[in-house]
Amino acid sequence: MSIRKSLKKVLPPISVTEQEALDAGDIWLEASIYQGKPDMQALRAIPQAKLSADEQAFIDGPVQELLGLIDDFELANGKHIPDEILAFLKKHRFFSMIIPKKFGGLEFSPYANSTIVATIAAKSGAIAVTVMVPNSLGPGELLMHYGTKEQQDYYLPRLAVGDDIPCFALTSPEAGSDAGGIPDAAIVTKGEWEGKEVIGLKVSWDKRYITLAPIATVLGLAFKVFDPDQLLGEKLELGITCALLPKSHPGVELGNRHDPMGQRFYNGTTRGNDVFIPMDFIIGGQKNIGRGWQMLVSCLGAGRGISLPAMGVATGQAALKASAEYSFVREQFGLPIGRFEGIQGKLADIAGKTFLLESMRVLTTEGLGLGLKPSVVTAIAKYHMTELGRDVMNSAMDILAGKAIQRGPQNTLSGGYSSLPIAITVEGANILTRNLMIFGQGAMRCHPYLKEMVDLIHSDDHSADGEFNKVLKKTVSFSVKNAFRSLGKSYMPFLRGAESALPEVTKYEKRLNALSAKLAPMADLSLAVLGGDLKKAELLSARLGDVMSYLYGAMAAIRFYEQRVEDRKLAQPYFEYAMEWTLQQAEQALVDFIGNFPNTATRGLMRLLTCTYTNSVSGISDKLSCELALASMQDNSIKAQLTHLVRPVAGDGNDINEQAFKAKHAVAHLLGKVQKALRKEPVIPFLSFENALNKLQERGVVTAQEAEMLHDYNEKRKLAVRVDEFNFDLEPLSQEKSDSSAKKDAA
Repeated sequence: MSIRKSLKKVLPPISVTEQEALDAGDIWLEASIYQGKPDMQALRAIPQAKLSADEQAFIDGPVQELLGLIDDFELANGKHIPDEILAFLKKHRFFSMIIPKKFGGLEFSPYANSTIVATIAAKSGAIAVTVMVPNSLGPGELLMHYGTKEQQDYYLPRLAVGDDIPCFALTSPEAGSDAGGIPDAAIVTKGEWEGKEVIGLKVSWDKRYITLAPIATVLGLAFKVFDPDQLLGEKLELGITCALLPKSHPGVELGNRHDPMGQRFYNGTTRGNDVFIPMDFIIGGQKNIGRGWQMLVSCLGAGRGISLPAMGVATGQAALKASAEYSFVREQFGLPIGRFEGIQGKLADIAGKTFLLESMRVLTTEGLGLGLKPSVVTAIAKYHMTELGRDVMNSAMDILAGKAIQRGPQNTLSGGYSSLPIAITVEGANILTRNLMIFGQGAMRCHPYLKEMVDLIHSDDHSADGEFNKVLKKTVSFSVKNAFRSLGKSYMPFLRGAESALPEVTKYEKRLNALSAKLAPMADLSLAVLGGDLKKAELLSARLGDVMSYLYGAMAAIRFYEQRVEDRKLAQPYFEYAMEWTLQQAEQALVDFIGNFPNTATRGLMRLLTCTYTNSVSGISDKLSCELALASMQDNSIKAQLTHLVRPVAGDGNDINEQAFKAKHAVAHLLGKVQKALRKEPVIPFLSFENALNKLQERGVVTAQEAEMLHDYNEKRKLAVRVDEFNFDLEPLSQEKSDSSAKKDAA
């Protein structure tokens, strides 16, 4: 028996939905990482994404105006998105960022789409989700790529101006991650449509978690099609199909709502029972029956690569802005809390990871802007960027402490904290994305021969043995080269190349190249030893996916540092923390992978090939953490660049915090003078800062102008550190009333 036939008996079959997922999308930079040779030249040659004049004008105009309309605290306490906001979104075509201009859409780039969604998300998760869904996986995207001309000409102009609001229904109570197992079904049958008997589909469905369903006017629907009477041919089961149904169509039920973490975007259910639809309702027409899953997976890039990562970045930038400004303004024991090392550890982690988040956002959208649909990269972006958002938000909540947990208009973190689980969960729950998708797709797509080999193994062509043997020889040769490359770069550091002209980048580029060289033989050995069982060994394969993911993040950070930052000297501690952290995570994943590999002999060989042992993990020094924490509290270009998605509106929490932050920087030299004078000759009794300042002015320590600046700062400081107050029935108190209450309590 041939090797191919022996393997065919051992390897599990690949389902149709798995095969379509593997065939969908493009490979990009991740392939070079997987193969042990990160393509830094290709990385540096990618055209930089920039906002066009129209895109910048949209952000400075309608987006900024929208932020002024949003009161996220009021929205969270209400039941519905205000009509004026929905009308504004429709009027200014927020739902048409991906729709071509010829259909009345904005036709913005992926980079602009991401920037807009993230800017809105930094203010309100609910409104961001409302905007992102029509610009993500759904009817608009599917129509553009697969719709008939008649469908495009009718629906796209209506979607562009908001005459129609779309939703797309895939998930059902019985099928979440296993989307291929959806029970929703359609039977090919004859029925009456527009006074004529036609061949169509009788569809029954029960869907949940469908964003915008309660207010949608047009429903995108995925279901399986069966043809028991063989009206369309000999096949009985025709496969997953996508259709577009008007809400007004008889039998369509839309309306019931879920309550996702108190976020007031519209999310709910849709149902229908034996609803007859004509073939014209199928996206792309009758010829696309059975192509639904292929259509869906090829269009996932926007949701996974743009929308949900944008929420992670928005969370990071909001957390950095809030925690850095509060750490500088808030004082305890006579010092800004950002001077205490316990705070500095958290603050540095927020700053470094926010640098990484913005780097990954830019690189991923630049790839999408090239017209690519890199399924592995977008899965990496979705999983790691939403998880990083959760990390930095938790750290920011720790730093702001009591101020972070008291809800109210001035709280800039609570909305993001509540919406984080949503980004973690949707478009493929993160557990699924990490454990099944990243390495599962990555191995099949990025290995130069594996997919061809697997296809040949499962082929029913009896003449495939010869072709299989040729591919097998290439695979063995590839694996041997990987092993020797790993040996060389693991034990002989001088073989680790780097192309950067910047010495601070070179050292990290060499480490990145060495880790990538180690990844390749680990993947080869895993596939050779475990074969099809690697698919079930999710904890193992996820760690290989982590190595690939963190190295992609490291490449993004290098590109961002080299090409995007305005002042590298200011940005260097951010960059170094991001690189140290990503490479540390990759090293730890490799150590854990080898340590848990089930075959003892192979485990030893892996350690030998990669020089990887339990102590093969670098650490982030306390010195770097303290340096970055202090740097993040400065008011400079890199801090502005890493918080640019947070756009304060006059009087909101971000505006209040920013004013106090800038005011303190403006009087920092005067505060030093005041502290020195008080140490030399204290004001006793020290009733308040205001009283002490007046005494110092009387003594001539500060001038009237200096005292005015200090009083102005102090008022802004008090406003920034306060929290919202409510009466017994949780009705908000005005600023004057809460100040009066505080004075009575003090008395």
